Amino acid sequence: MAALPLVGLPSFGFGAPPPTAKVNTTNLAVTDTEVTVGQLHSATGTMAISETGSIQAEQLAIDQINAMGGVLGRKIKVIKEDGASDWPTFAEKARKLLVSDHVAAVFGCWTSASRKAVLPVFEKENGMLYYPTFYEGLEQSKNVIYTGQEATQQIIWGLDWAKKEKKAKTFFLVGSDYIWPRTSMKIARKHIENFQKGSIVGEEYYPLGHTNFNSLINKIKLKKPDCVYCAVVGGSNVAFYKQLKAAGINAKKQFLLTISVTEDEVLGIGGENVEGFYSSMKYFQSLNNPNNIAFVKAFKAKYGANAVIGDVTQAAYLGPWLWKATVEKAGSFDVDKIAAASAGIELKTAPEGYVKIHPNHHLWSKARIGLAQPNGQFKVVAESPALIEPNPFPKGYQ
Repeated sequence: MAALPLVGLPSFGFGAPPPTAKVNTTNLAVTDTEVTVGQLHSATGTMAISETGSIQAEQLAIDQINAMGGVLGRKIKVIKEDGASDWPTFAEKARKLLVSDHVAAVFGCWTSASRKAVLPVFEKENGMLYYPTFYEGLEQSKNVIYTGQEATQQIIWGLDWAKKEKKAKTFFLVGSDYIWPRTSMKIARKHIENFQKGSIVGEEYYPLGHTNFNSLINKIKLKKPDCVYCAVVGGSNVAFYKQLKAAGINAKKQFLLTISVTEDEVLGIGGENVEGFYSSMKYFQSLNNPNNIAFVKAFKAKYGANAVIGDVTQAAYLGPWLWKATVEKAGSFDVDKIAAASAGIELKTAPEGYVKIHPNHHLWSKARIGLAQPNGQFKVVAESPALIEPNPFPKGYQ
């Protein structure tokens, strides 16, 4: 494989690698020349449309790190497991990676259901998970680094933008039927009703993989909300947005704000079916900064000129880099030492611009609003003026 561009990527000093006995005191899969990590995503099933990008981005980061000499002088070996869009399978594979394979870290999960399924395993076996997806918050663990945004950085900020810029007062909430959409919409409802003094005119949930939204669309037409606020995930998005367009619901007639559609999903949906709708994310592929230009170039060099990069894909890319920086700060692969050393770790070369790990194991990040374009990309139309401090337990929303 050709060498990947390393412009703008972190570099750490290289000396003689420290002895394995010093950097691995807990029987992890670490040798004098190699360290083994796990990847645990849905390569198959309804969530594969969203998680494939995470798999690719993590592998790109690992390849780049290995090209620079690895971590503490050791090349990274990856064991890939497929959660197959099934939560018990995620728990089973997590146990295998930690108990049988003794991996030093795991980069994985997408849905909150999969994260909730594996969390007891990581806490019991004392593993470290780098979790890349925007999520509902209301969680904090020594054994997880959350590289996506929590509710205050996505849901609350985005709703405030919708009220200020779009004068939205009435909302129709739509989501897939599992923990993240339901909890996110609970937070959204409290913010809209209690803090914005707006109203909810409809709230609907559909099973993962659901493909018939005609009844929902009729309800939206009847209620005429100022905003359709959407958290449909995975392959269901393809049917949902195509059916919206077929029913005559487009951006000229309806303001729609999603917290679940990125460039990865649009690749399957088709840009023409989401044109003019809005998405609340911290990252869009179109960001024009040197870090992101280098990242997009490297990603396309590895995965093809037509490859796209969404919010979670970028957050997944951060995982191996943050882990590398933390391991080298701690001088050890031991999970307890990594957990203790994580607070304050900075990544000045993040494609989104800059991130830092908070003591609560979430990232300081910016919030952004993107306007969907027919070519499948998003035009950034709003951005928080500063990094937003992560607050997974905001008062008044639990």
